Amino acid sequence: MEVEFTARQVRISKALRDYAEEGMERIGRIVGKTAHSSITFSAQRHEHIVELTVQGRSQKIAATGKANTPEAALRQAMAHAEHQALRFRDRRIGGKRLPKEEKIVTAPPVSRPKSRATPSADLSEERSAGKPRASILVHSFPAKPTVVEPHILKNGEAIAIRPLTIEEAVKEAEFRDRDLLIFRTVAGDTFVLHRRRDGQMELVEIP
Repeated sequence: MEVEFTARQVRISKALRDYAEEGMERIGRIVGKTAHSSITFSAQRHEHIVELTVQGRSQKIAATGKANTPEAALRQAMAHAEHQALRFRDRRIGGKRLPKEEKIVTAPPVSRPKSRATPSADLSEERSAGKPRASILVHSFPAKPTVVEPHILKNGEAIAIRPLTIEEAVKEAEFRDRDLLIFRTVAGDTFVLHRRRDGQMELVEIP
């Protein structure tokens, strides 16, 4: 995978560059060899920030790592990016694969005769003509659907404490690796940001 490095007020050592290229090769085997990536190293006071972006054929991954050292920030960003790549690959494989029970068996169209005839006459004609009988596949379903009780866990990580813009909320959800984030803007409006099954992020305003 082609990796582009950018340093802002920091210095990238050769060991850090080699570690980043090794980690991006591991991610490249998941998203595809044709993907390219960019890594930006920066620092704010005593905190090192690594912003990582991977552009694949049908997927774009964005991850951020923050730590006291650039190595720890890079390791955190690559872990988030690898988790997103694996989740996208599993979702794509699961969408292509269908269980045998869910396959739909289509039967050829049945043509009605022009003139109505008695069932006994049609049966005697088919037997005399030697036509094979068509087998009909019958599916049986349970009389009552099985109800599974949901397992509910309390978690406060899906709520942003400080006011955010929509762009900041999207980055915060990617950084936390959450499919759901509840936040409010500076104006006091409350929104819910969640990821749909097709991978798109949807914004819902709470009145």
